[in-house]
Amino acid sequence: MQALTVQPGKSDTLAVDERDDPKPGPGELLVDGLAIGVCGTDKEIVAGQYGWAPPGRQSLVIGHESLGRVAAAPPDASFSPGDLVVGVVRRPDPVPCRACAHGEFDMCRNGRYTERGIKEIDGYGSQRWCVETDYAVSVDNGLRDVGMLIEPTTVVAKAWEQVRRVGQRAYFDPERALITGAGPIGLLAALLAVQQGLDTHILDRVTDGPKPGIAAALGATYHHDDIDDVAAKLQPDVVIEATGAGPVIFGAIANTSAYGIVCLTGVSPTGRRLKIDAGAINRELVLENDVVVGSVNANLRHYRQAAEALAKADKDWLASLITRRVPLHRAADAFTAQPDDVKVVITLDDAS
Repeated sequence: MQALTVQPGKSDTLAVDERDDPKPGPGELLVDGLAIGVCGTDKEIVAGQYGWAPPGRQSLVIGHESLGRVAAAPPDASFSPGDLVVGVVRRPDPVPCRACAHGEFDMCRNGRYTERGIKEIDGYGSQRWCVETDYAVSVDNGLRDVGMLIEPTTVVAKAWEQVRRVGQRAYFDPERALITGAGPIGLLAALLAVQQGLDTHILDRVTDGPKPGIAAALGATYHHDDIDDVAAKLQPDVVIEATGAGPVIFGAIANTSAYGIVCLTGVSPTGRRLKIDAGAINRELVLENDVVVGSVNANLRHYRQAAEALAKADKDWLASLITRRVPLHRAADAFTAQPDDVKVVITLDDAS
């Protein structure tokens, strides 16, 4: 079979390699890979800026936004050949910490977790892969073309769960949400906002290309003006921040409604300095009972939430997020950005 590999820590090592077909162990599914999504983390790994190979190895099979079809399953499994599945990315640390011991491995406290396609475990970027039945999630048959969107949706499913948990410290009946960033994470966050019946607004600096139309088709309002102007006018109850851009983050924090919640999902680059009025930010947070919370990764609960959300979403709208599909033998093309890219997918079941 063919697999998409890199040598973490080294740039220009992306390759499509021949590998032996995997053999499932006890309690594992054998899965025919259909597709993987490409995200910023994958690009960092390919650039040599991130990632860890499995112990004793130099190469890592990448791909964590998975979609596959079960080829073989254990007799007692709840899966059958032909079922669509995605594989969970993170695994609990071996100690485990108290969070991992309670199934909240997305909140690992000691950093010894591992991750498929990212940290010390091969990912799903191969024509066949195995996954433990406990870390496989069923996918609705209607998501055959878009099921690789489940993993990024888990990120925002968790973010919205965190928002609800914070909001429920008091009377919580949000009406308006602002999503900053119209990449896949931002658009999927907006999808979940619309599904909750919120007046949903999306802010992105892009003025042309597919993003404004995708937002409009969702029923959201698209903005491209300065964050301070947009947020000050909207006074959102909830902000899901998906850019990682310092000015956007602090502009959002400064302009929520009373006891507003800002959930940060975008990872900011280091080395960039921004002057802020820390006293004004503190005053705003304290006097209005505002909350800023960070959120990353997902556990099994969030995968199930994501699968449910996508199953009831408009499939044509979901398909519009996937602006390019690249076959495995041309996988390098997926890592070269094109002007109208939203989500790029690498297909694994095409003949090379």
